[in-house]
Amino acid sequence: MLAGPRQVGKTTLARQLIAASHHAVHFASADALAAEDRQWIRQQWEIARFKLSQSESKEGLLILDEIQKVPDWSEVIKSLWDEDTNNGLPLKVMILGSSPLLVQRGLTESLAGRFEIIPVRHWSFKEMQDAFDVSLDEYVYFGGYPGAADLRKDEGRWKNYIVDSLIETTISRDILLMTQVNKPALLRQLFYLGCQYSGQILSYQKMVGQMQDAGNTTTLAHYLELLAGAGMLCGISKYAGQQVRQRGSSPKLQVIDMALMSALSRQGFTSVRSDPELWGRWIESVVGAHLVNSSIEYGFELFYWRDRGREVDFIVRHQGRLLAIEVKSHKRQTALPGMDAFVNAFHPDKIMLIGGDGLEVELFLSMDVNQWLP
Repeated sequence: MLAGPRQVGKTTLARQLIAASHHAVHFASADALAAEDRQWIRQQWEIARFKLSQSESKEGLLILDEIQKVPDWSEVIKSLWDEDTNNGLPLKVMILGSSPLLVQRGLTESLAGRFEIIPVRHWSFKEMQDAFDVSLDEYVYFGGYPGAADLRKDEGRWKNYIVDSLIETTISRDILLMTQVNKPALLRQLFYLGCQYSGQILSYQKMVGQMQDAGNTTTLAHYLELLAGAGMLCGISKYAGQQVRQRGSSPKLQVIDMALMSALSRQGFTSVRSDPELWGRWIESVVGAHLVNSSIEYGFELFYWRDRGREVDFIVRHQGRLLAIEVKSHKRQTALPGMDAFVNAFHPDKIMLIGGDGLEVELFLSMDVNQWLP
């Protein structure tokens, strides 16, 4: 099962597999379904069975795209898979979903032992550099959507593409149509606010004060979870040692790909790059996005820390060990009181300074975060 946000290459991977496969293959997408169709999976499964029976292949492959569009999909797949297993039919199945959260919600019937979830994340700097010759500055601003890479020389077209083909499509088709959202306008406002304040800590009470549509903190926390599940915007929690995290604590808002932050900004690439303060915000956000995507892939926990005005940008916890990360876009003139306080309080296994007179941002973004884990 491949699960990840829209337009990060899931369908392309599937089609490349088809081209290289020597098996009998059937590909079908639920994205074009006009309405809920509970029989769609059975129909496609029968086609795959027929193709296998008519071929000389020893195995068949069925690929189902946008599976989260089909109600109760996991129950149907479990039934058909068990039926083929009992009959000795060698049909393998690959499932693609554009929202990991929504795909997992479809697992109403336990598929334990029958499937593996492979997360497909936003493209890393190294991947964008190798495929599209993207520079570090371009990656910091334009992000990791491969389909938009060739439009970066025409920023107006690029912004329109990100807003229309990615943001609006994800919100309207992957969230609003698939989940119960009582205040769609509030969810959109939360997303726009999160892009504006990416990399900053904002309490839910302050978020409510910024909204034109009335809402409460519980609703905002739920909508932030939906946006995170769709691969758009998340709230990084405050690190509190061994204490149980409170859901109502102030989250650090973080875009999951820099394209979302930049496309909704009133500032263009040249303007942002020439403003040291603005560029510093983009640098911290791109480090945060890299950490969020890596946490999805490698399964570590990500936090920030703040106490009495002292702050550490990111805390990574992996198998009980801690990595504390501070981000600076220019050489520091003073000490790092937040890091000193955190070290004294929690004794992390490793600390890192990224940017400024620390580790180069380009080097950090070029490597998998698991290589830095203690």
